[in-house]
Amino acid sequence: MRLGVAVLNMPFLSPVVLAKQTATLDILTGGRLDVGLGLGWSDEEYRATGASRHRRGQRAAEFVTVLRSLWQDEVIAHRGEFYQVPPTRMDPKPVQRPHPPILLGGQAPAALRRAGRLADGWISGSQADLTGIAEAVATVRTVAAEAGRDPGSLRFVCRGAVQVRPAGAADRTPLTGTLEQIRSDFGRLAEAGITELFVDLNFDPEIGSPSAHPQVSLRRADEVLDALAPTW
Repeated sequence: MRLGVAVLNMPFLSPVVLAKQTATLDILTGGRLDVGLGLGWSDEEYRATGASRHRRGQRAAEFVTVLRSLWQDEVIAHRGEFYQVPPTRMDPKPVQRPHPPILLGGQAPAALRRAGRLADGWISGSQADLTGIAEAVATVRTVAAEAGRDPGSLRFVCRGAVQVRPAGAADRTPLTGTLEQIRSDFGRLAEAGITELFVDLNFDPEIGSPSAHPQVSLRRADEVLDALAPTW
């Protein structure tokens, strides 16, 4: 079992601090950390953290460069447009070499292209339209190939917002409905290019809502996770 985040928003963070925090987590987990990174979407969060939206795509690319350098280089000295790091060492290094996998989030075309150019994979958001996820996967793969990278080495992770409900909705969205319907959606997502899926029950109002009864929602969550667990 691996430990991941979906996702940490780069504009709100320091790459130097995050490099140290994630290296520590990778050591503590024995090299099982996946680092999910994104740009955020909430105007309120940008205002609350004092972050700027200006050239945030370019800032993200530089953030990833600094992060990787701190993880793998003996000495880093970086003078960029957004980040300045004097000659420094960061020890100890992560267990995973050359570094923990970076999964970039985002649904916008620019975000998909950035994942194809820079990341070890792409992770979908909780509100993603899963009916069009094959097109998103194809975009990331195409850009990776154009950048001289191996598209087959990339990971495609779906954050699956699952809601188990009775049968009957003719216009149901993927990952909603009966357990049998949801399992069949797993197969269709794999056919679309998804390599990994994790079941996220936080967005089910019967389980993740603050108004849900704690014991009832926990029991319901356990039942759903047991029913949808891999069988191998």
